[in-house]
Amino acid sequence: MDKCFFCKGTLENSVTNYMLDLNGQFIIIKNVPCHKCTQCGEVSFNYQTMKQLEKIVAQLKQALTEVAIVEYAA
Repeated sequence: MDKCFFCKGTLENSVTNYMLDLNGQFIIIKNVPCHKCTQCGEVSFNYQTMKQLEKIVAQLKQALTEVAIVEYAA
């Protein structure tokens, strides 16, 4: 396992909710795979997950009114 960048704790596979505020328009993406520190709780995403999050956000920007809550899908 990798070590946390901040506290050097152990990272474990987990899921989290990714939240984003785009000038008052809110996006919540649920159940996003991540690495979470067992010591401080810091969350990090791998490259592939970040690329997918960017893709989901770009799609939601077009249809977003005020709030969007979606499930993560790879």
